Amino acid sequence: MSNPSDLKFLIVDDFSTMRRIVRGLLKEMGCNNADEAEDGAVALSMLKTSRFDFVVSDINMPNMNGFELLKAIKADETLKHLPVLMVTAEARKEDIVLAAQSGAAGYIVKPFTKATLEEKVQKIMQKLAATA
Repeated sequence: MSNPSDLKFLIVDDFSTMRRIVRGLLKEMGCNNADEAEDGAVALSMLKTSRFDFVVSDINMPNMNGFELLKAIKADETLKHLPVLMVTAEARKEDIVLAAQSGAAGYIVKPFTKATLEEKVQKIMQKLAATA
């Protein structure tokens, strides 16, 4: 499943405009299968009830932030294989380190372009294919 257009994405961000932007960029990449969640808590319940292949999550959100969501995904036997791409407006070194240590597949800083998103998604999928 190395073709991003075959994947089902879950876009997690408390800012609806950002979810729309990410969805639009994914569409431009040929990925038309995406759902949205406004925070980690909603995302987690969606992940438990539907099948997703890839999570694109903001870090700063109410209720359950991106790191809490990432930890919950990695702690769940049925979800821990999911690649999680962290998105944030702040490029703080400690966030990048924490994301990597917590099992995030990648990290991008807003604002980002289609090229950046596409490159990250493809790199992550290649890494997954290599370890599968």
